[in-house]
Amino acid sequence: MSNDFTAAKWYEIADDSVNLINGVNAGTWTGNDFATLTQAEKNALMQRNVDALTVILQQQVVIDDSGSKTSYTTAITTAETYISNNS
Repeated sequence: MSNDFTAAKWYEIADDSVNLINGVNAGTWTGNDFATLTQAEKNALMQRNVDALTVILQQQVVIDDSGSKTSYTTAITTAETYISNNS
């Protein structure tokens, strides 16, 4: 990942993680051969997306952007709850 990314580019990447997290949580996610994953693998997938969102939210260009970051912080909480409930 490049430090030359705009906030919009970071948000585009973050939106992919939000979509995955929300889909997994809702039971509608079909990507990543999800149906064949063990619960431990599903939890790891969720954690990787939490980690990605955390890194994105720490980018200075994102910090400096005045746009709402609520969907990203909410997705992190959703994923952490999912992992906790399925551990």
